[in-house]
Amino acid sequence: MSWEDLWPLLVNGTLETLYMVGLAALFTVLIGLPLGVLLFISRRQGLVPMPRLNAVLGAVINTGRSLPFIVLLIALIPFTRLLVGTTLGSTAAIVPITIGAFPFFARLTENALDEVDYGRIEAVLSMGGSVWHVIAKALLPEALPALLAATTLTIVMLIGFSSMAGVIGGGGLGDLAIRYGYQRFNDQIMVGTVLILVLMVQAVQMGGDRLVRSLAHRR
Repeated sequence: MSWEDLWPLLVNGTLETLYMVGLAALFTVLIGLPLGVLLFISRRQGLVPMPRLNAVLGAVINTGRSLPFIVLLIALIPFTRLLVGTTLGSTAAIVPITIGAFPFFARLTENALDEVDYGRIEAVLSMGGSVWHVIAKALLPEALPALLAATTLTIVMLIGFSSMAGVIGGGGLGDLAIRYGYQRFNDQIMVGTVLILVLMVQAVQMGGDRLVRSLAHRR
């Protein structure tokens, strides 16, 4: 396969991967962040103790984290078809990618909030602050560097998930590697997709680490 034929395939696969990872990251944070906060405040000794709810949420999140992603991809095919009308393509792949990632991010969020000095929480409460004030004025701002590090780690994982989605025709670089690289024994495609994925991961990790260091220095 000539470079003229190879280049458009790699560009299109890269754009589809960025599309999947970008939207999946957005939905993962929108779902996982509130769940992580809820896990933290609903502990037995938390701001709003709800042990039963905490136990149920913890069980659901642990179950989601324990399932291998390839199994989750196949198990969610009916739900994905119901939600978006198809199981093929990059848009359909966003559904299982998000569902596979948000339990992980929720647990990372809970761990990040654990690092906040409890004195900050007590200070807000002593000034008559509500639970919402504690979350908005103490927990999230103080945990921001750790939350950014968690987001970076999650996006790196999402890149891997997007590649595995190619197994069921999810589009992107993973689909390209399977259909052209593996099934057609095209080493150029295989090497090209691997290099692009490595560069993506490196760029995300370096950018995330720089942001975390910048925030940590400002504090």
